[in-house]
Formats: sequence, C-alpha cells, structure tokens
Amino acid sequence: MKIGFIGLGIMGRPMAMNLMKAGHDLVVCDHKKAAAEELISAGATFAENGAAIASQCDLCITMVQNSPQVREAVLGKGGLLETAKPGFTLIDMSSIDPVESKKIGSELAGRGCDMLDAPVSGGEPKAIDGTLSVMVGGKKETFERFLPVLKAMAASVTYVGDLGAGNIAKLANQIVVACNIAAVAEALSFSKKVGADPELVYQAIRGGLAGSTVMDAKAPMMIDGNFKPGFRIELHIKDLANALNAAHAVNAPVPLTGEVMEMMQSLKAYGYEKEDHSALARFYEKIGNVSIKGE
Repeated sequence: MKIGFIGLGIMGRPMAMNLMKAGHDLVVCDHKKAAAEELISAGATFAENGAAIASQCDLCITMVQNSPQVREAVLGKGGLLETAKPGFTLIDMSSIDPVESKKIGSELAGRGCDMLDAPVSGGEPKAIDGTLSVMVGGKKETFERFLPVLKAMAASVTYVGDLGAGNIAKLANQIVVACNIAAVAEALSFSKKVGADPELVYQAIRGGLAGSTVMDAKAPMMIDGNFKPGFRIELHIKDLANALNAAHAVNAPVPLTGEVMEMMQSLKAYGYEKEDHSALARFYEKIGNVSIKGE
C-alpha cells in the first residue's frame, strides 16, 4: 500500500521505518528534510507538504506534537485537504485533545474523507521494535480496513469507540503513567531518606501488588540517575494539559493529575523538561534533600 507519513521525530521515524519493513511504499514529510534522510535512503519518497501526499496517496498517517500541528497538516496551507479526494483516510497517531480530533474529523467528513484517531503508548524503544500499543477511535469498518497497517507498528491495537475515543484512552493512559512514576519516585526517595537501599527496596516490592510495568521501566533509571529521554517531561506536560482541559470541560475531578502536572511544571522551571519523565525523581530529591541514585 502507498502510505503518506507526516512527522518524522523520535517516534514517527521508526514507526515509518517499520511500515517500510512491512512492504509498504511511503511518501514522507517533515518540516526538516534531514529527518527523512534515513527513510529516503531506504526507498521512501519525500513530499514538501500534505497536499503533495494526498495527491498521490489514499491514506496518510500523522505523528506530530499536538492539536495545532495536526490541524495545520490537514487544514492549513499546503495541507492534506487541498488535494484529498473522496475516500481518502487520515490516521492521526499523535496524542491530542479528543475534542480537536472530532473537529478535524468533521472537516474531513465534509469532503467525503475519513479519519481514525490512533495515539500510541510505549515510547521510543517500542516504536523502534514495532511493539507499540495503539488505541483507536473512529468507524469500526475503517478500523478493520487499516488494522494490518497499524499492526506493522504495534504489538497491541485496540478499538475503543467513535472518533475521539482513541485520544480519551491515551489521556487516561498518561494519567496512570504519570501518577505511577510519581508514586515510584516518592517511594524510592522515602526509602533512601529513612535509611534503606532503594535498589533493594525496589527488588523487594516489584513482585508484589506494587509491581508494574512503569516501576520496572522507571525505577532502575531513577536508581542509576539516568534520565535520558524515552518520553520527555515536556511531552507529558502537553498530554496532562490536554487531560486537564478535557476533564474540566465535563467536570471530571482529576486531583492527582493536577498535582503531578505541578511537579512536572516545577521541573520545567529548573530546566529539566527535555529529560525523561522518570526525572520526577528530581522533584523529590530537591524537596527532600536526598539522592535516590545508588552509591
């Protein structure tokens, strides 16, 4: 299948590469052509904008930063809708506000085009090895049609409901992940402060009810003092902002989300926004005057 792909950042580039490995022909686009060099070398075609993609592809995937970037790629000057023909489908795999997903989908529907919102979870490592988790909203028949395409990038692809439901699920995921990381950081800093080895405490509790995928991924990073980004704090701030906006719109109480957001904002103020979200450990280290890192 000939597929357009817009957004070749940390996540988008390996996702696009996995589509090519699955045998798809790609037409790729990014504001920085250098981001596409690896894919071009592997056989992809570069397009200057979305309009150039939609003129030759019936399917395009977007993997960009947030709602405004998706809107620009679809509806802006040189966007997909300038040349999209009836029957064209957009799969937006960015993590954006579900309200915006519905609005953009409505614009596409008005031109006889379709849309799935299909945000991902798993970070750069799972994008590279093709084992992402994908949460999909949209028409069930459209989901089933493009399921093989999504499976080329993911180990888990789950249909959640109507358009927008994918991003609702992703925001719920980001709430759980953020609160879990904060809880792990709090537990490890507590352990160190009261005189126990955080590594031994981690090993003692990871096999019980407290154990989780988040703990196994992030506790070792905190103990090593390694905050090389797999998922940056600034991106999690973006997701939590979307979660808070969506929650406030329907009067859904999310007090834990609000608290973790403030922790991340304080780390941004200290200049740590480019670090991995496991750097929430730094927040506890600063306020508790303690170092989680092993000796």
